[in-house]
Amino acid sequence: MTGETNGLRSRAWFGATGRTGMAHRSWMRNQGFGQEVFDGRPVIGIATTWSELAPCNAHLHRVAEAVKRGVWQAGGFPLEFPALALGESLLRPTAMFYRNLLAMEAEEMMRANPLDGTVLLSGCDKTTPGLLMASASVDLPSIMVTGGPMLNGKYRGQDVGSGTHVWKFEEDLKTGKMTQEECYFAEGCMARSNGHCMTMGTASTMACVAEALGMQLPGSATWPAVDARRYEVAQEAGRRIVGMVEEDLRPSRILTREAFENAIRANAAIGGSTNAIVHLLALARRLGVQLDLADFDGLARPVPTLVNLMPSGKYLMEDFCYAGGLPVVLRQLAEAGLLHSEQITVTGKGIADNNAQAECFNREVITTIEEPFQAAGTGTAVLSGNLAPNGAVIKQSAVSPHLLKHEGRALVFDSPEDYHAVSEDPDMDVTESDVLVIRYAGPKGYPGMPEVSNVPLPTKLLKAGVTDMVRVCDGRMSGTAYGTVVLHVSPEAAVGGPLALVQTGDRIILDVPARSITLDVSDEELERRRAAWRAPEQKYKSGYAWLYTTHVTQAHEGVDFDFLAGSRGHEVPRESH
Repeated sequence: MTGETNGLRSRAWFGATGRTGMAHRSWMRNQGFGQEVFDGRPVIGIATTWSELAPCNAHLHRVAEAVKRGVWQAGGFPLEFPALALGESLLRPTAMFYRNLLAMEAEEMMRANPLDGTVLLSGCDKTTPGLLMASASVDLPSIMVTGGPMLNGKYRGQDVGSGTHVWKFEEDLKTGKMTQEECYFAEGCMARSNGHCMTMGTASTMACVAEALGMQLPGSATWPAVDARRYEVAQEAGRRIVGMVEEDLRPSRILTREAFENAIRANAAIGGSTNAIVHLLALARRLGVQLDLADFDGLARPVPTLVNLMPSGKYLMEDFCYAGGLPVVLRQLAEAGLLHSEQITVTGKGIADNNAQAECFNREVITTIEEPFQAAGTGTAVLSGNLAPNGAVIKQSAVSPHLLKHEGRALVFDSPEDYHAVSEDPDMDVTESDVLVIRYAGPKGYPGMPEVSNVPLPTKLLKAGVTDMVRVCDGRMSGTAYGTVVLHVSPEAAVGGPLALVQTGDRIILDVPARSITLDVSDEELERRRAAWRAPEQKYKSGYAWLYTTHVTQAHEGVDFDFLAGSRGHEVPRESH
């Protein structure tokens, strides 16, 4: 053993002489590793977000085993380590509250340990961006392996989508179309295998976004979690990361402005979740890439929606995969001049080369640019106006067409709980033309910017046959959800944004084609209200909640911590003994 690094940072640990090297090597050997693993081969960290408390990620321990096989095959030394497991289905107040904590924890573990490269194992919504953010800030060679979607849900002979049918079944329960016993049975039909949501929700979206960014192997975003090819691609990723270490292929080379533009356009083409916006904005800040909210509208406008998936369409991720998956979409975008084709990816090749041979096997699921599922310009729109000076977003593909232009009376609620307390009242003072305003649900206000914006319609209206109405909120909406919901209103109410000044009875004007959301109240009256407004008392005096509410940025900035912008690199820390 020598003190030479041979270009590998892990040699500062395992190649050290004296008691330092002895301590590092000998304690590793209590796991049964022989001395040959310390011969200068690349050490690959496998960051896994496995947990039984994160149902979407509960199979990642098996995925990790497949990655290890690949690392060993390529001559590396794989070491698995845990990263914070964030399951959207169980965590309160929201998994988004902990995304930055995952990013911070994983970043520090990558830097503090003898790692030369990392494989990022994710699945549920926030684990993919959290690990990407960590990797970007450390800038060691990294490759992502997402856990894959569940199999299609099946209920009474029909396909049902996780998340999407939650909202539908809730409405059916309220209107008497479904009994509670039937609902209990349907719950098991929605989630019938390992994996994340099989709709084009945030988990599926972020898996596709990771592939479009170039951080995931081609075609790997869509294989179902229980398909053997999910494990094949994990093994391939294990082999490939060793090559990336040898080539010094780092996230900073892959995650350029061009890569983000590719991801934004791919997200538009798949009808992806609005949540991708806050995650991409946060990731860009880690890399120093200039990206703002307006880019998501401008770059997406020429892109049609090509994928016919719930919640905007009919099919599910299993269908998308077997129709050819994301490579078919990326090939079409490249051939239409809508991608930066030469942008390098984890393969070491350009994104167009990766997908040049992609074939479509089902044009009902993946349509063509010439005859798209939805026309160009119908993706996520970015709105502005005096109600959202720093922007808001709306998923046009999930909107009722007759509500794209709408004016209505505001019904204002200071929390989702306040709304739920009256929403089932048969005498509730509400009409279908009203605009439901749910506020104090933003990053600081809730805290964590939860997926509460798409509140169910008042029971009174549901029973009258109303299926949609305009809702406005400074929170988020699940990517599996649908409806005419204005999201991510920035600045949020809790920091004194105009949403805090709206009063019941005010008129709100939504004009999606014009990209505007306006409160029909004079500037003078708004200033009078602002002078009388008082910020909510800071509820948290210590702990992580204090850290979060003190340092989190607004929606248009990515909802990251203000002190985590930029890359802190991977310099080997000082010795520990």
